[in-house]
Amino acid sequence: MKIVLLDAATMGADIDFSPLEKVGEVIKYPNTLPDERKERIKDADVVVVNKVVLDGEVLSGAQNIKLICVFAVGYNNIDISYCREHNIKVRNVPGYCTQSVCQHTFALLFDLIENMRYYDDFVKSGKYSDSGIANHLGRPFFEISGKKWGIIGMGAIGRAVADCAAAFGAEVRYSSISGAKREEKYENIPLDTLLMESDIISVHAPLNEKTLHLIGERELSLMKKTAVIINVGRGAVIDEDALARAVNNGTIAGCGLDVYSVEPPAAESPILNIKDKEKVIYTPHIAWSSFEARARCVSMTADNISAFINGESRNDVW
Repeated sequence: MKIVLLDAATMGADIDFSPLEKVGEVIKYPNTLPDERKERIKDADVVVVNKVVLDGEVLSGAQNIKLICVFAVGYNNIDISYCREHNIKVRNVPGYCTQSVCQHTFALLFDLIENMRYYDDFVKSGKYSDSGIANHLGRPFFEISGKKWGIIGMGAIGRAVADCAAAFGAEVRYSSISGAKREEKYENIPLDTLLMESDIISVHAPLNEKTLHLIGERELSLMKKTAVIINVGRGAVIDEDALARAVNNGTIAGCGLDVYSVEPPAAESPILNIKDKEKVIYTPHIAWSSFEARARCVSMTADNISAFINGESRNDVW
């Protein structure tokens, strides 16, 4: 079984890929440019990717492919229609990064609402030592307790965030984008209501035809001027140009972003050029990437391949 891994570098230099090597011959590429994809997968039985896009045109040149494994929960970089038509199975790794993304959601929120950089700089600059005052209240912050927290995307990650938010004393509600009916301990409310009433909104939704630019100019205008939004789902769920304008114009109080519609975003992108940097905190798509999550991801992917070899169904996207 020839396994081709197209973007090993995205998993970090500290990750052990030996679980994959136990189930087949592994050829690892640190990164793969668009014009390198066809040549590299042409003889592969299994292709493993994180962010590399595999569309129908690229896949059409690979006659041996039987399985595509994604080092991720989301799989919008794979042409699922083509794979169905050509009997190429696609498997993801649901749940591998739930705790990592949940933790990072709160890291972004705390940095944003508690103005950590400002206060850290105030102490490190010597201004605190020179002030002669025991405390400094240059940037007020609010408590999570008693606030309304809106979840967009109530999957495993959204549910973990909801439980943590509730533990902090927030009133948690969510909005179902898929329309699926299921039992949840949190109230499901219309999206517009969630946007209008929430003090904190966190996005955990996948990117699909229903969620592309789900949050745009109109939706952002519904939010409270004191509200903040955190996106650890997919960048294009929020219209980034509209979000930049909303923060610049004071339509909302701020945002925390780990994902972008294009990764990495161009230096001139409006989302990277919000005027008041204290109103935004950025991270480079790392919410998923705790060491434990990355190791779990490789192990689960190896299990997916092994199960496929043995004729077992596991984590099939279709």
